[in-house]
Amino acid sequence: MKIILGVTGSIAAYKSAFLTRLLIKQGHEVQVLMTEAATSFIAPLTLSTLSKRPVYSDVRSEAGWNNHVELGLWADVLLIAPASANTLAKLANGLCDNILSAVYLSARCPVCVAPAMDVDMWHHPATQANMQRLQQHGVQVIPVGHGELASGLVGDGRMAEPEDILAFVEQLHHRSLQPKPLSGKKALVTAGPTYEALDPVRFIGNYSSGKMGIALAETLAAQGAEVTLVLGPTDLRPADPDVRVVDVTSAQQMYEACAPVFEEADITVLAAAVADYKPRDFSEIKIKKKDDDMSLPLAKTVDIAATLGKKKRAGQLLIGFALETNDAEQHAISKMERKNLDFIVLNSLQDPGAGFGHETNKIDIYHRNGAHKSFALKSKKAVAADIVAEIISVISPANPNAL
Repeated sequence: MKIILGVTGSIAAYKSAFLTRLLIKQGHEVQVLMTEAATSFIAPLTLSTLSKRPVYSDVRSEAGWNNHVELGLWADVLLIAPASANTLAKLANGLCDNILSAVYLSARCPVCVAPAMDVDMWHHPATQANMQRLQQHGVQVIPVGHGELASGLVGDGRMAEPEDILAFVEQLHHRSLQPKPLSGKKALVTAGPTYEALDPVRFIGNYSSGKMGIALAETLAAQGAEVTLVLGPTDLRPADPDVRVVDVTSAQQMYEACAPVFEEADITVLAAAVADYKPRDFSEIKIKKKDDDMSLPLAKTVDIAATLGKKKRAGQLLIGFALETNDAEQHAISKMERKNLDFIVLNSLQDPGAGFGHETNKIDIYHRNGAHKSFALKSKKAVAADIVAEIISVISPANPNAL
Protein backbone atom coordinates (compact mmCIF):
# COMPACT_ATOMS: atom_id res chain seq x y z
CA MET A 1 0.00 0.00 0.00
CA LYS A 2 0.85 3.66 -0.38
CA ILE A 3 0.27 5.04 3.10
CA ILE A 4 0.27 8.61 4.32
CA LEU A 5 1.10 8.60 8.01
CA GLY A 6 -0.05 11.75 9.77
CA VAL A 7 1.63 12.47 13.09
CA THR A 8 0.12 15.05 15.46
CA GLY A 9 1.06 16.68 18.75
CA SER A 10 0.82 13.93 21.36
CA ILE A 11 3.28 12.21 23.66
CA ALA A 12 2.33 9.04 21.75
CA ALA A 13 4.15 10.48 18.72
CA TYR A 14 7.21 8.50 19.78
CA LYS A 15 5.30 5.36 18.75
CA SER A 16 5.10 6.66 15.18
CA ALA A 17 8.74 5.70 14.72
CA PHE A 18 7.94 2.07 15.56
CA LEU A 19 4.84 2.23 13.38
CA THR A 20 6.77 3.62 10.40
CA ARG A 21 9.35 0.88 10.76
CA LEU A 22 6.65 -1.82 10.86
CA LEU A 23 4.88 -0.44 7.78
CA ILE A 24 8.14 -0.28 5.80
CA LYS A 25 9.08 -3.80 6.93
CA GLN A 26 5.75 -5.06 5.54
CA GLY A 27 6.65 -3.59 2.16
CA HIS A 28 4.40 -0.53 2.23
CA GLU A 29 5.41 2.92 0.97
CA VAL A 30 5.11 5.53 3.71
CA GLN A 31 4.90 9.30 3.35
CA VAL A 32 4.96 11.04 6.73
CA LEU A 33 3.16 14.32 7.35
CA MET A 34 3.59 16.13 10.66
CA THR A 35 1.77 18.97 12.33
CA GLU A 36 3.93 21.70 13.82
CA ALA A 37 3.09 20.48 17.34
CA ALA A 38 4.20 16.95 16.45
CA THR A 39 7.74 18.15 15.73
CA SER A 40 8.09 19.04 19.42
CA PHE A 41 7.62 15.40 20.36
CA ILE A 42 9.66 13.60 17.69
CA ALA A 43 12.20 14.88 15.18
CA PRO A 44 11.20 14.86 11.50
CA LEU A 45 14.69 13.50 10.73
CA THR A 46 13.87 10.31 12.63
CA LEU A 47 10.75 9.63 10.59
CA SER A 48 12.41 10.69 7.35
CA THR A 49 15.23 8.21 7.95
CA LEU A 50 12.82 5.36 8.73
CA SER A 51 10.42 6.11 5.85
CA LYS A 52 13.20 6.89 3.35
CA ARG A 53 11.23 9.96 2.25
CA PRO A 54 11.28 13.63 3.19
CA VAL A 55 8.80 14.52 5.92
CA TYR A 56 6.37 17.34 5.17
CA SER A 57 5.12 19.62 7.91
CA ASP A 58 3.95 22.56 5.83
CA VAL A 59 2.27 23.11 2.47
CA ARG A 60 5.21 25.34 1.58
CA SER A 61 8.73 24.32 2.56
CA GLU A 62 12.32 24.93 1.50
CA ALA A 63 11.94 22.03 -0.93
CA GLY A 64 9.10 23.84 -2.70
CA TRP A 65 5.34 23.47 -2.99
CA ASN A 66 4.01 20.29 -1.37
CA ASN A 67 0.84 19.52 -3.32
CA HIS A 68 -1.81 18.31 -0.90
CA VAL A 69 -4.12 17.32 -3.78
CA GLU A 70 -1.50 15.06 -5.36
CA LEU A 71 -0.72 13.51 -1.98
CA GLY A 72 -4.42 12.83 -1.39
CA LEU A 73 -4.71 11.10 -4.77
CA TRP A 74 -1.45 9.15 -4.32
CA ALA A 75 -2.41 7.37 -1.12
CA ASP A 76 -4.24 4.08 -0.69
CA VAL A 77 -4.77 4.89 2.99
CA LEU A 78 -4.48 8.03 5.11
CA LEU A 79 -3.50 6.95 8.62
CA ILE A 80 -3.32 9.52 11.43
CA ALA A 81 -1.49 8.08 14.43
CA PRO A 82 -1.42 9.59 16.94
CA ALA A 83 -4.51 11.70 16.36
CA SER A 84 -4.74 14.40 19.03
CA ALA A 85 -7.99 15.90 20.29
CA ASN A 86 -7.09 19.15 18.52
CA THR A 87 -6.54 17.49 15.13
CA LEU A 88 -9.69 15.38 15.47
CA ALA A 89 -11.69 18.56 16.15
CA LYS A 90 -10.21 20.23 13.08
CA LEU A 91 -10.95 17.27 10.81
CA ALA A 92 -14.50 16.89 12.14
CA ASN A 93 -15.26 20.51 11.36
CA GLY A 94 -13.36 20.90 8.10
CA LEU A 95 -10.76 23.32 9.45
CA CYS A 96 -7.74 23.49 7.18
CA ASP A 97 -4.67 25.23 8.57
CA ASN A 98 -1.87 22.70 8.00
CA ILE A 99 -0.75 20.17 5.42
CA LEU A 100 -2.32 17.22 7.23
CA SER A 101 -5.81 18.71 7.34
CA ALA A 102 -5.43 19.86 3.72
CA VAL A 103 -4.54 16.33 2.60
CA TYR A 104 -7.44 14.94 4.64
CA LEU A 105 -9.90 17.19 2.81
CA SER A 106 -8.34 16.19 -0.54
CA ALA A 107 -8.02 12.44 0.06
CA ARG A 108 -10.22 10.00 -1.82
CA CYS A 109 -8.83 6.97 -0.02
CA PRO A 110 -9.97 5.40 3.27
CA VAL A 111 -9.00 7.41 6.34
CA CYS A 112 -8.06 5.84 9.69
CA VAL A 113 -7.41 7.66 12.95
CA ALA A 114 -5.75 6.31 16.10
CA PRO A 115 -6.80 8.75 18.85
CA ALA A 116 -4.37 9.51 21.68
CA MET A 117 -5.15 11.74 24.66
CA ASP A 118 -5.82 11.73 28.38
CA VAL A 119 -8.86 9.94 29.77
CA ASP A 120 -10.97 13.02 30.54
CA MET A 121 -10.21 14.55 27.16
CA TRP A 122 -11.27 11.32 25.44
CA HIS A 123 -14.56 11.08 27.33
CA HIS A 124 -15.43 14.78 27.02
CA PRO A 125 -18.72 15.26 25.13
CA ALA A 126 -17.02 17.59 22.61
CA THR A 127 -14.45 14.92 21.69
CA GLN A 128 -17.10 12.21 21.46
CA ALA A 129 -19.25 14.46 19.25
CA ASN A 130 -16.25 15.01 16.97
CA MET A 131 -15.63 11.26 16.81
CA GLN A 132 -19.26 10.65 15.89
CA ARG A 133 -19.10 13.26 13.14
CA LEU A 134 -15.90 11.77 11.72
CA GLN A 135 -17.47 8.32 11.64
CA GLN A 136 -20.49 9.77 9.85
CA HIS A 137 -18.01 11.05 7.26
CA GLY A 138 -16.67 7.51 6.81
CA VAL A 139 -13.51 7.82 8.92
CA GLN A 140 -12.38 4.52 10.45
CA VAL A 141 -11.56 4.84 14.15
CA ILE A 142 -8.93 2.52 15.61
CA PRO A 143 -10.08 1.81 19.20
CA VAL A 144 -8.15 3.49 21.98
CA GLY A 145 -6.41 1.40 24.60
CA HIS A 146 -6.99 1.34 28.36
CA GLY A 147 -4.10 1.72 30.77
CA GLU A 148 -1.65 4.11 32.34
CA LEU A 149 -1.50 7.49 30.63
CA ALA A 150 1.22 10.13 30.45
CA SER A 151 -0.60 12.13 33.13
CA GLY A 152 -0.28 9.22 35.55
CA LEU A 153 -4.02 8.54 35.41
CA VAL A 154 -5.34 5.15 34.37
CA GLY A 155 -8.16 4.92 31.84
CA ASP A 156 -9.12 5.10 28.18
CA GLY A 157 -7.21 7.24 25.70
CA ARG A 158 -3.95 5.39 25.00
CA MET A 159 -3.07 5.16 21.33
CA ALA A 160 -3.35 1.61 20.02
CA GLU A 161 -0.05 -0.25 19.78
CA PRO A 162 1.75 -0.10 16.40
CA GLU A 163 1.22 -3.82 15.77
CA ASP A 164 -2.54 -3.41 16.27
CA ILE A 165 -2.63 -0.36 14.02
CA LEU A 166 -0.79 -2.25 11.28
CA ALA A 167 -3.24 -5.16 11.52
CA PHE A 168 -6.23 -2.76 11.40
CA VAL A 169 -4.98 -0.94 8.30
CA GLU A 170 -4.06 -4.12 6.42
CA GLN A 171 -7.43 -5.70 7.20
CA LEU A 172 -9.22 -2.55 6.02
CA HIS A 173 -7.25 -2.59 2.77
CA HIS A 174 -7.96 -6.29 2.27
CA ARG A 175 -11.70 -5.68 2.65
CA SER A 176 -11.54 -2.81 0.15
CA LEU A 177 -10.10 -5.16 -2.48
CA GLN A 178 -12.93 -7.66 -2.14
CA PRO A 179 -15.65 -7.46 -4.81
CA LYS A 180 -18.65 -5.51 -3.54
CA PRO A 181 -22.05 -7.20 -3.81
CA LEU A 182 -23.71 -4.30 -5.64
CA SER A 183 -20.89 -3.49 -8.06
CA GLY A 184 -22.31 -2.74 -11.48
CA LYS A 185 -25.79 -2.00 -10.10
CA LYS A 186 -27.50 1.38 -10.48
CA ALA A 187 -29.58 2.62 -7.57
CA LEU A 188 -32.12 5.42 -7.23
CA VAL A 189 -32.99 6.73 -3.75
CA THR A 190 -35.45 9.44 -2.76
CA ALA A 191 -35.15 11.24 0.57
CA GLY A 192 -36.43 14.19 2.55
CA PRO A 193 -39.77 16.01 2.42
CA THR A 194 -41.49 17.80 -0.41
CA TYR A 195 -42.82 21.34 -0.12
CA GLU A 196 -46.00 22.21 -2.02
CA ALA A 197 -46.23 25.97 -2.50
CA LEU A 198 -49.34 27.88 -1.43
CA ASP A 199 -47.99 31.36 -2.17
CA PRO A 200 -44.48 32.88 -2.41
CA VAL A 201 -43.85 32.42 1.34
CA ARG A 202 -45.97 29.44 2.48
CA PHE A 203 -46.07 25.76 1.68
CA ILE A 204 -47.52 22.41 2.74
CA GLY A 205 -44.78 20.07 3.98
CA ASN A 206 -43.78 17.65 6.70
CA TYR A 207 -41.06 17.07 9.30
CA SER A 208 -38.86 14.66 7.34
CA SER A 209 -35.13 15.41 7.72
CA GLY A 210 -33.90 13.09 4.96
CA LYS A 211 -31.52 11.27 7.34
CA MET A 212 -32.88 7.79 6.60
CA GLY A 213 -32.74 8.15 2.83
CA ILE A 214 -29.28 9.72 2.91
CA ALA A 215 -28.02 6.83 5.07
CA LEU A 216 -29.47 4.39 2.53
CA ALA A 217 -27.79 6.17 -0.39
CA GLU A 218 -24.43 6.09 1.39
CA THR A 219 -24.80 2.42 2.33
CA LEU A 220 -25.75 1.41 -1.21
CA ALA A 221 -22.72 3.30 -2.54
CA ALA A 222 -20.48 1.61 0.03
CA GLN A 223 -21.67 -1.74 -1.32
CA GLY A 224 -20.62 -0.79 -4.84
CA ALA A 225 -23.80 0.66 -6.36
CA GLU A 226 -23.83 3.74 -8.57
CA VAL A 227 -26.30 5.89 -6.62
CA THR A 228 -28.49 8.83 -7.59
CA LEU A 229 -30.14 10.54 -4.63
CA VAL A 230 -33.18 12.70 -5.39
CA LEU A 231 -33.32 14.91 -2.33
CA GLY A 232 -36.14 17.12 -1.11
CA PRO A 233 -35.51 20.39 0.76
CA THR A 234 -33.08 19.71 3.62
CA ASP A 235 -29.73 21.08 4.79
CA LEU A 236 -28.27 17.57 5.05
CA ARG A 237 -26.01 16.08 2.39
CA PRO A 238 -24.41 12.64 1.93
CA ALA A 239 -20.79 12.47 3.06
CA ASP A 240 -19.90 10.14 0.17
CA PRO A 241 -18.84 12.30 -2.80
CA ASP A 242 -19.69 9.46 -5.20
CA VAL A 243 -23.41 9.78 -4.46
CA ARG A 244 -24.96 11.95 -7.17
CA VAL A 245 -27.46 14.38 -5.63
CA VAL A 246 -30.41 15.94 -7.48
CA ASP A 247 -32.10 18.66 -5.42
CA VAL A 248 -35.87 19.12 -5.77
CA THR A 249 -38.63 20.87 -3.87
CA SER A 250 -42.08 19.61 -4.89
CA ALA A 251 -43.56 16.18 -5.52
CA GLN A 252 -43.82 16.93 -9.24
CA GLN A 253 -40.16 17.93 -9.39
CA MET A 254 -39.22 14.78 -7.51
CA TYR A 255 -41.13 12.61 -9.95
CA GLU A 256 -39.62 14.37 -12.98
CA ALA A 257 -36.14 13.84 -11.54
CA CYS A 258 -36.82 10.18 -10.76
CA ALA A 259 -38.49 9.12 -14.02
CA PRO A 260 -35.43 9.09 -16.34
CA VAL A 261 -33.15 7.62 -13.66
CA PHE A 262 -35.68 4.88 -12.87
CA GLU A 263 -35.54 3.60 -16.45
CA GLU A 264 -31.92 2.50 -15.94
CA ALA A 265 -32.07 1.70 -12.21
CA ASP A 266 -31.66 -1.83 -10.90
CA ILE A 267 -32.66 -0.81 -7.37
CA THR A 268 -35.05 1.98 -6.37
CA VAL A 269 -35.68 2.90 -2.75
CA LEU A 270 -38.43 5.48 -2.21
CA ALA A 271 -37.63 6.81 1.26
CA ALA A 272 -38.86 10.40 0.72
CA ALA A 273 -41.89 11.67 2.62
CA VAL A 274 -43.79 12.99 -0.39
CA ALA A 275 -46.79 15.23 0.24
CA ASP A 276 -50.03 13.53 -0.81
CA TYR A 277 -51.77 16.81 -1.57
CA LYS A 278 -50.86 20.27 -2.81
CA PRO A 279 -52.81 23.54 -2.95
CA ARG A 280 -55.08 23.41 -5.96
CA ASP A 281 -54.32 27.04 -6.76
CA PHE A 282 -51.05 28.91 -6.30
CA SER A 283 -51.29 32.59 -5.40
CA GLU A 284 -48.67 34.79 -7.04
CA ILE A 285 -48.90 37.19 -4.11
CA LYS A 286 -48.91 36.53 -0.37
CA ILE A 287 -52.37 35.57 0.86
CA LYS A 288 -53.55 38.09 3.47
CA LYS A 289 -55.13 37.16 6.77
CA LYS A 290 -58.92 37.46 6.93
CA ASP A 291 -61.29 37.69 9.87
CA ASP A 292 -63.24 34.55 9.00
CA ASP A 293 -62.00 31.00 8.43
CA MET A 294 -59.99 30.16 5.36
CA SER A 295 -60.77 27.23 3.08
CA LEU A 296 -57.87 25.71 1.22
CA PRO A 297 -58.85 23.49 -1.75
CA LEU A 298 -56.29 20.71 -2.28
CA ALA A 299 -55.42 18.50 -5.23
CA LYS A 300 -53.60 15.19 -5.25
CA THR A 301 -49.89 15.20 -6.03
CA VAL A 302 -48.35 12.68 -8.39
CA ASP A 303 -48.10 9.25 -6.72
CA ILE A 304 -44.43 8.53 -7.41
CA ALA A 305 -44.43 4.97 -6.05
CA ALA A 306 -47.58 3.93 -7.91
CA THR A 307 -46.47 5.56 -11.16
CA LEU A 308 -43.03 3.93 -11.09
CA GLY A 309 -44.59 0.64 -9.97
CA LYS A 310 -46.66 0.55 -13.17
CA LYS A 311 -43.50 1.12 -15.23
CA LYS A 312 -41.39 -1.43 -13.36
CA ARG A 313 -39.78 -3.93 -15.69
CA ALA A 314 -38.54 -7.44 -15.00
CA GLY A 315 -35.25 -7.30 -13.15
CA GLN A 316 -35.96 -4.10 -11.22
CA LEU A 317 -36.30 -3.99 -7.44
CA LEU A 318 -38.71 -1.36 -6.10
CA ILE A 319 -38.84 -0.65 -2.36
CA GLY A 320 -41.13 1.73 -0.54
CA PHE A 321 -41.58 3.12 2.96
CA ALA A 322 -44.69 3.41 5.10
CA LEU A 323 -45.07 5.63 8.16
CA GLU A 324 -48.29 4.85 10.01
CA THR A 325 -50.05 5.87 13.21
CA ASN A 326 -52.67 3.10 13.29
CA ASP A 327 -53.29 -0.34 11.73
CA ALA A 328 -49.69 -0.13 10.58
CA GLU A 329 -49.19 -3.64 9.24
CA GLN A 330 -52.48 -3.66 7.32
CA HIS A 331 -51.82 -0.28 5.72
CA ALA A 332 -48.21 -1.15 4.82
CA ILE A 333 -49.10 -4.45 3.14
CA SER A 334 -51.95 -2.80 1.24
CA LYS A 335 -49.61 -0.05 0.03
CA MET A 336 -47.03 -2.61 -1.11
CA GLU A 337 -49.61 -4.51 -3.17
CA ARG A 338 -51.30 -1.43 -4.66
CA LYS A 339 -48.03 0.14 -5.76
CA ASN A 340 -46.31 -3.01 -7.03
CA LEU A 341 -43.46 -2.84 -4.52
CA ASP A 342 -41.15 -5.80 -3.98
CA PHE A 343 -40.96 -5.10 -0.27
CA ILE A 344 -41.94 -2.29 2.06
CA VAL A 345 -40.24 -0.82 5.11
CA LEU A 346 -42.64 0.12 7.89
CA ASN A 347 -41.93 2.42 10.79
CA SER A 348 -44.55 3.66 13.19
CA LEU A 349 -44.87 6.96 14.99
CA GLN A 350 -46.04 4.88 17.96
CA ASP A 351 -42.46 3.65 18.50
CA PRO A 352 -40.36 5.99 20.70
CA GLY A 353 -37.22 7.07 18.86
CA ALA A 354 -38.62 6.25 15.41
CA GLY A 355 -39.87 8.52 12.65
CA PHE A 356 -39.02 12.08 11.66
CA GLY A 357 -36.05 13.96 13.08
CA HIS A 358 -34.60 11.19 15.24
CA GLU A 359 -31.11 9.71 14.93
CA THR A 360 -32.69 6.27 15.41
CA ASN A 361 -35.41 4.24 13.74
CA LYS A 362 -37.31 1.00 14.31
CA ILE A 363 -38.54 -0.89 11.27
CA ASP A 364 -40.39 -3.94 10.03
CA ILE A 365 -39.94 -5.30 6.50
CA TYR A 366 -42.79 -6.99 4.63
CA HIS A 367 -42.28 -8.94 1.38
CA ARG A 368 -44.76 -9.77 -1.35
CA ASN A 369 -44.39 -13.47 -0.56
CA GLY A 370 -45.60 -12.91 3.01
CA ALA A 371 -42.18 -12.91 4.66
CA HIS A 372 -41.85 -10.51 7.59
CA LYS A 373 -38.83 -9.33 9.57
CA SER A 374 -38.88 -7.11 12.64
CA PHE A 375 -35.85 -5.13 13.81
CA ALA A 376 -34.93 -3.46 17.10
CA LEU A 377 -34.47 0.28 17.54
CA LYS A 378 -31.14 1.23 15.95
CA SER A 379 -29.26 4.21 14.56
CA LYS A 380 -30.44 5.16 11.09
CA LYS A 381 -27.07 4.09 9.67
CA ALA A 382 -27.55 0.64 11.21
CA VAL A 383 -31.13 0.53 9.90
CA ALA A 384 -29.82 1.42 6.43
CA ALA A 385 -27.35 -1.47 6.69
CA ASP A 386 -30.23 -3.84 7.53
CA ILE A 387 -32.29 -2.65 4.57
CA VAL A 388 -29.37 -2.88 2.14
CA ALA A 389 -28.56 -6.38 3.47
CA GLU A 390 -32.17 -7.30 2.65
CA ILE A 391 -31.75 -5.87 -0.86
CA ILE A 392 -28.57 -7.90 -1.37
CA SER A 393 -30.27 -11.08 -0.17
CA VAL A 394 -33.09 -10.56 -2.70
CA ILE A 395 -30.87 -9.92 -5.71
CA SER A 396 -28.29 -12.59 -4.84
CA PRO A 397 -28.20 -15.37 -7.45
CA ALA A 398 -28.13 -17.88 -4.60
CA ASN A 399 -31.47 -16.60 -3.35
CA PRO A 400 -34.54 -18.43 -4.73
CA ASN A 401 -36.31 -15.05 -4.97
CA ALA A 402 -33.48 -13.45 -6.94
CA LEU A 403 -34.45 -11.05 -9.70
